[in-house]
Amino acid sequence: MRIAFIGQQDFGKAVLEAFLKRGDDVAGVFCAPEKPGAKPDVLRTAAEEKGLQVFQFASLKSPEAEAAMRGLKADIGIMAYVLQFAPQSFVNIPTHGTIQYHPSLLPRYRGPSSINWPIARGELQTGLTIFRPTDGLDEGPVILQKICAIGADATLGDVYFENLFPMGVDAMLEAADLVVAGQHIEVDQDEDAASYEGWFRAAEAEIRWGAHAEQIYNLIRAANPAPGAWTTLDGKKLQIFDCCLHPIRRLSDVKGKPGEVIGIDADGFSVCAQGGRIEIRKVKPEGGKKVSAADYAREIGLAAGQVLGR
Repeated sequence: MRIAFIGQQDFGKAVLEAFLKRGDDVAGVFCAPEKPGAKPDVLRTAAEEKGLQVFQFASLKSPEAEAAMRGLKADIGIMAYVLQFAPQSFVNIPTHGTIQYHPSLLPRYRGPSSINWPIARGELQTGLTIFRPTDGLDEGPVILQKICAIGADATLGDVYFENLFPMGVDAMLEAADLVVAGQHIEVDQDEDAASYEGWFRAAEAEIRWGAHAEQIYNLIRAANPAPGAWTTLDGKKLQIFDCCLHPIRRLSDVKGKPGEVIGIDADGFSVCAQGGRIEIRKVKPEGGKKVSAADYAREIGLAAGQVLGR
């Protein structure tokens, strides 16, 4: 099949390479222009190395972008991690239209941080959707879905790189074949079951130690490796990454108050929360690099009784 490819970053690169590996004809690649001073997008670099035609339009709504798409005479458009808005006048140009990847089970978790939120909410499964892009964000009819579990201790990195990333590459190939062969079924999304969440950034990743220990643990997992859950110690920001949850079973096991350091050992340090304690194993202090929590505690002379948070 002849493909018009629209994408960015590592996922876009992986999907592009998967289509090329099996012998598809990639007529051209659209990727967003880099910000001033930024490194070249890995998708753009990979496409140029393979001698493919690359387009970098500031807007896919422009007449120039539309003309470029028409000139490719593609069978299908493939959108693999796209942050630019792609209007109907652009995506409908290929003979069989365009399909897009989204890392959630639409209509749940529409929006840009759809992997973080289900982990933060303690959900046990998520998945991916291949759908038709419309002018509404993640609102088009569904073509294909795949489900994956969210392990009790799985981080954002685990869910994405071990599941949604490789599953997504394969799903894009499968969906493209179905669409071009005319064997797919399009199912409208159920608006009553839909949800939209915005970005999961630093503001959303702040730890509030008065919350339940399970909520704090889920938040840390959802932000690991990015944007990194964080708190403060002595007025300085401290990001928390690897950790363990230890529920409290009895009143007699309660030590300290929420946010209080209640233990330091060879693996790191523990912080009290409602309903349990969080054993912290890896941190990143303000202005520093990621280090083991044990090394950090030793370096700053952390002591039981100190309190984290604002």
